[in-house]
Amino acid sequence: MAKPAVSAADYAGLVGTELGVSDWVEIPQGLVDAFADATGDHQFIHVDPARAAMTPLGGTVAHGFLTLALLGGLGPKVIPPVAGSVMGFNYGFNRLRFVTPVRTGSRVRARFVLKGFEEKAPKQYTSTYDVTVEIEGLGKPALVAEWLTVAVVG
Repeated sequence: MAKPAVSAADYAGLVGTELGVSDWVEIPQGLVDAFADATGDHQFIHVDPARAAMTPLGGTVAHGFLTLALLGGLGPKVIPPVAGSVMGFNYGFNRLRFVTPVRTGSRVRARFVLKGFEEKAPKQYTSTYDVTVEIEGLGKPALVAEWLTVAVVG
């Protein structure tokens, strides 16, 4: 469920706070296979359970970029939109590290902390988030990133 919209003035006051943590999302082999088909990345550690089981990974793992791509769906469920936004888009990443492989069948969730918020152009607000994707039951995250998005207010 989406969070209620927050005015730009109030949004700026949220810098430094955790905006939310998503629900857990399972990463089944079928999703990994579909991502491999969509991207053309059929490396065996992602799509060949028998061969991947013989590696130090012990089985198939999700693509790092699959884990990253989940942010586009998880973020809007926990990050409040800027009031009056007519659209938003990804602006990129200042940093991104894939820390721990996500074993197929694992569950992940994303934690979002608002690191910065500023009006870059009239009616265009750039938000910077520290994002951590956690793997259920593990102490090390799947990925850590500094993610930038833009909200356009109508």
